[in-house]
Amino acid sequence: MSQPNKSSLTEERIFKPSKDFSKKARIKSMAQYKRMHKESIEKPGVFWAKEAKELAWQKKWTKALDWKAPYAKWFVGGKLNVCESCVDQHLTNGRANKAAIIWEGEPGENRTLTYRQLHREVCNFSNVLLAKGIKPKDRVMIYMPMTPEAVIAMLACARIGAVHSVIFGGFSAESIVDRLEDCQAKAIITSDGGYRRGGVVPLKKNVDDALKKYKAVETVIVHQRIGKEGAPVKMKRGRDVWWHEEAAQVSSKHEAKAFDSEHPLFILYTSGSTGKPKGILHTCGGYLTGTYATCKYIFDMQDDDVYWCTADVGWITGHSYITYGPLANGVTQVMYEGAPNFPDFGRFWDLVEKYGVTIFYTAPTAIRAFIKAGDHFPESRDLSSLRLLGTVGEPINPEAWMWYHRKIGGERCPIVDTWWQTETGAIMISPLPGCTPTTPGTATLPFFGVDAAILDETGQEVGPNEGGKLVIRKPWPSMLRTIYGDKKRYRDTYWNDYAGIYTAGDGARRDKKGNFWITGRLDDVLNVSGHRLGTAEVESALVSHKVVAESAVVGRPHEIKGQGVVAFVTVKAGVKTSDAMAKELRNHVGHVIGAIAKPDEIYFTPALPKTRSGKIMRRLLKELVATGKVSGNITTLEDHKVIADLQAQLKK
Repeated sequence: MSQPNKSSLTEERIFKPSKDFSKKARIKSMAQYKRMHKESIEKPGVFWAKEAKELAWQKKWTKALDWKAPYAKWFVGGKLNVCESCVDQHLTNGRANKAAIIWEGEPGENRTLTYRQLHREVCNFSNVLLAKGIKPKDRVMIYMPMTPEAVIAMLACARIGAVHSVIFGGFSAESIVDRLEDCQAKAIITSDGGYRRGGVVPLKKNVDDALKKYKAVETVIVHQRIGKEGAPVKMKRGRDVWWHEEAAQVSSKHEAKAFDSEHPLFILYTSGSTGKPKGILHTCGGYLTGTYATCKYIFDMQDDDVYWCTADVGWITGHSYITYGPLANGVTQVMYEGAPNFPDFGRFWDLVEKYGVTIFYTAPTAIRAFIKAGDHFPESRDLSSLRLLGTVGEPINPEAWMWYHRKIGGERCPIVDTWWQTETGAIMISPLPGCTPTTPGTATLPFFGVDAAILDETGQEVGPNEGGKLVIRKPWPSMLRTIYGDKKRYRDTYWNDYAGIYTAGDGARRDKKGNFWITGRLDDVLNVSGHRLGTAEVESALVSHKVVAESAVVGRPHEIKGQGVVAFVTVKAGVKTSDAMAKELRNHVGHVIGAIAKPDEIYFTPALPKTRSGKIMRRLLKELVATGKVSGNITTLEDHKVIADLQAQLKK
């Protein structure tokens, strides 16, 4: 088990919430937190029933929790429409004319949708989907830029009971094919293109390329984002239709029908330690309760807040903390299409100033990039509207935390450093901003209903500052229900280490005060800029190139991205290696998976370090790229000369 470094063990800076913040916060003291957390663990049905009652149910549940490990059912017998809680209820609670989404495109155009307007758009597109024959439980793929239409498409699917599966717009056609084949989607919703760093991402073309290999999609609905001159597209008759043309032919009125609490809401693919992405399945009632409650308490959402989560809807953060949680809370949120550094690194701070953002939620990767770009960018903007900051995607190093605290928060804003996963659906470990003393680098304490612990290999809880496996010992409402179409993989991946206990796959420790420190992944999954990439996926992409015989991929600590991708490649006999070939292989990985997966470094090697049984010793490669040397037992190595050759390469 990996051990934390010495500096993190001796971190003693403690920041308590200001009295002014605590006075107005939903959770005002540690005594209140402890009382509520105790109830949530000892009486989960009672606790979560209180939270769920604040949502719009058409039929009340008969039982809060049915748990037969590893399968949970929450709010059994209850019926609701997720979209009704996110949109419809705000038409009658005084928020109808309140801004729901303030959107800014990368070129600079902007648009505001009130809750009434959002309701009309969602109802209209629900009718478009129905007119195309989409039924409850049909899978619908969404591959769009960060526009309001992406959220509208997700909500419309939820409204009619279809199961959406959103793909990050940076993924390639090959990645689309993998996901289509797994979930067997009936329709795809996409755009002609999207803007990114001044260029156009050809989304529709990528869909067309994917559909040359997967031909079972019946309908492709295309939103016109760029226009014909900027992103000319080919429309296949009988399959492809324009969003705006279809919308003009149907009503903007639609009554939300109730679905069972355990009705599937979405499938979201996440990388695994094998090559095939995992389709994480979330259902309606429990997921919405979890995202609603975490938004309410962790972001301390108030009716006058302007909230901005900088994630993409293609990731779980965009599902839980752009689409579902914030809208269920009736908050006003900012949504931005483009990159944080276009036209320069002042763009985010321009938007904070322009829209008076009060809650800002971003990734440590972005924060490190902002630090590198220079303090003059935030210092030249008015960030005084901010009252709360958050981080997501990976552990934040203390130095970046302190910069965020000083330069962005002006030393007045609490920071909620959140730990959670695609699988957990909602935040699991985080400070509560009105009561939790924070220390740079720790996600602090479990959220309500989260029975977190750190166990050793025998299942015993470890002592203070001892490393172990992070686990959750009891079910929680927003937990994944299964891996789509693969119950065995679900059980083997998450429930196999300890009977009836969820294993997160992360290493962690607790300090003497009980705070959780996340130390990183325990499996072969890389965390690049907050995005999870399976090493097996990248290796498979490399080996699919005609010159590559074998490859091994590991992560290296990266100043900006958290982890960089390092590839070791053995080429086929007779092939000469070169810098040009390394560049070609990087681009090949970008084509197969997406730009996020391109290796930062490629090392050509005649052989990989293997055991005598043929297993690649990635542990040694990780040590090599991190330290330049190898320690520990290497007696099982088949050829010790391989390590010496690699060390010589790395020194160069």
